[in-house]
Amino acid sequence: MDQALTAGEWLFPVLTGLEFLPGEALTNGTNHGGTTTMSKVGFIGLGIMGGPMAANLVKAGHEVTGYNRSQAKVDQLVADGGKAAGSVAEAVRDAEIIFTMLPDSPDVENVVLGDDGVLANAKRGALLIDCSTIRPDVSRRVAEAAAEKGVRAIDAPVSGGEPKAIDGTLSIMVGGGTDAFAAAEAVLGAVGTTIVHVGPAGAGQTVKAANQLIVAGNIGLVAEALVFLEAHGVDTEAGLKVLGGGLAGSTVLDAKGAKMRNREFAPGFRLELHHKDMGIVQAAARDAGLSIPLGSLVSQLVAAAVAQGDGKLDHSGLLKQITRLNGRD
Repeated sequence: MDQALTAGEWLFPVLTGLEFLPGEALTNGTNHGGTTTMSKVGFIGLGIMGGPMAANLVKAGHEVTGYNRSQAKVDQLVADGGKAAGSVAEAVRDAEIIFTMLPDSPDVENVVLGDDGVLANAKRGALLIDCSTIRPDVSRRVAEAAAEKGVRAIDAPVSGGEPKAIDGTLSIMVGGGTDAFAAAEAVLGAVGTTIVHVGPAGAGQTVKAANQLIVAGNIGLVAEALVFLEAHGVDTEAGLKVLGGGLAGSTVLDAKGAKMRNREFAPGFRLELHHKDMGIVQAAARDAGLSIPLGSLVSQLVAAAVAQGDGKLDHSGLLKQITRLNGRD
């Protein structure tokens, strides 16, 4: 079992972009020396994030077989050089490495733990990498069930949104045993550039919850700042540019500022999914006996935006809720 890390040791490297625990000599995927060992990969969930990730695994030289509920996503993977599966069982049966990228905790429970799911069909010795954003307790339960089947499992949620999924530059926070992490690090290098082992099973999801808390708060404040600038007749393009060069600058401001100015909310990460993630944050904070007043406020703003029909918009669409509150919609 891994030695427990403090909360600061878990969070600081991921939130600052630093890396630690670089891993041992690896046998799967593309290692840091640039050599490649092709692996048979099963990939379940080919949506906005999963599709580009699977395509990058193909580019890295892996044999990727994908399954998704909508056939169009599977067809796209085939066009990118992957293979199609007609079921979860078909996708994972011969796989050495299995990725799941699914919307919510019940989806992971059904797909991984179901009667004809991943663990019912995966071969002993396979490596399960769940990149979904789910509750930490579910990740721990999946890891325990996987161990009983002779399958190594890690929770490896990602951050960076669709652009970084496409570029293969995601930040990946990994929970699980050190041996499983060592086996996974190289193949994760095909989809991410900041890959950090943050602790035992469930720890990756805990850090991802912290990530979603920061991102939601940042989006809310960028929205408020933009409404503030507009109300005073300031050139918002110039205003956001100078803010981005100072202490107020952030990845969220760089990635979302211009789109928020132009009211372009095509989804890279939907508000309804961030609403789900804030529920994870709230539950985990309650379990730890914590008060997160700013997080609670932004969680309510996100919930209100979803309730008013904005759930399918990009999470930067929270701006619409802020403008409504100010009678400027």
